[in-house]
Amino acid sequence: MRRKQWSGHGAQAVQHYLVHPRHLAGGGDLRHATEFLRASGWRDRSKARGPLVFDSPDRTVRVGYDPFIQPGGWTITGKPTAHQDAWHATFTRQTPVEIVSGFTDALTRPRSAHAPHVWAPLQQQGWTTERAPQFTATSPDGDAFVRFHQSGPGQAHWFAGARTEHGRTWDAMFTATTPMHLLQAFTTALADPQPVMRPRGHVPLSDRVRTTSVSVLPHELSAWQQARLTSARAATWARASGASARRAAFPGPYAPAGGARQRR
Repeated sequence: MRRKQWSGHGAQAVQHYLVHPRHLAGGGDLRHATEFLRASGWRDRSKARGPLVFDSPDRTVRVGYDPFIQPGGWTITGKPTAHQDAWHATFTRQTPVEIVSGFTDALTRPRSAHAPHVWAPLQQQGWTTERAPQFTATSPDGDAFVRFHQSGPGQAHWFAGARTEHGRTWDAMFTATTPMHLLQAFTTALADPQPVMRPRGHVPLSDRVRTTSVSVLPHELSAWQQARLTSARAATWARASGASARRAAFPGPYAPAGGARQRR
């Protein structure tokens, strides 16, 4: 029997669920994060049957996902540069990939000129904050939190996580040197009130999870995924074109447009 082409025509709709709140939606499809990195020009250095590994174009940041160790999950590491100390972030396996990608997507974009505010996205969505004993923000349902913890001089970390009636579902940790704009991207994705989609059989069993059943055609899923990747490729191309234009406009004192440099 001949296989049909991936066109979606004549294909049957597949049952999916919109899951709310997103912080209790479970891990999701890793490709939501990794394919965006690939489309943004990151190098895939993963080995067959091994952990996923992606390096930034300038080789200063590495994103990895390893399900073969305990507790397993995401590890993001930034090397020290002239303007940034080394930093480290981790997400356990059941962290919703849409929340992880809030952080990893931000790695592919230029840093905003505006000063970042980690707590603002949470407060705008009704998260409550308290300052003692550590500065903590808690979701309206009480099942997710973000905390800045400092046990002593030079011993500070950011923590986040979520729980259900069955216990803790995921944890995230960020060193104090993690760039603030990345932390704001994380809290923005965490506090986003929009539900996330999960296929049948991939919705966590919890009384605290609310779902809406939807029927989705395969070509609709493909179109949504491609739109996200197209935006990543377009942004990457625009940055590369802008950089090329700036180099052409300002060749520098040692590359005169007229050829060899003349001596006086």
